[in-house]
Amino acid sequence: QVQLVESGGGSVQTGGSLRLSCEASRFIPCVSWFREALGKEREQVAIRSPYGQINYGDSVKGRFTFSVDSAKNILYLQMNNLNPEDTAMYYCAAADDYSNFCLTRGQFEFTYWGQGTQVTVSS
Repeated sequence: QVQLVESGGGSVQTGGSLRLSCEASRFIPCVSWFREALGKEREQVAIRSPYGQINYGDSVKGRFTFSVDSAKNILYLQMNNLNPEDTAMYYCAAADDYSNFCLTRGQFEFTYWGQGTQVTVSS
């Protein structure tokens, strides 16, 4: 079992930045960030393989950075140049997958989820 606890959400203006954190109760190799805006489907923002490869969704490439503090089992999502389309509930998700097939996992293939943290960007 893994507990994931997100924090760091809030309200910012267009062009602002936020850093989200997701603290895991233990090491887990395959981790991802998702977001869900009101009335829209859940979208994968970024995913990290056990070997450090990171893939980003097209809508956040060049603006968001996914990092991991392995010593503390904390995931970070640094979000820069935010715009109102980034407004959503953000979730971290994880799975005990030590293969590179980790990078192919979609939302229905993650075992563990955090409770979410709200990000609101105003124009």
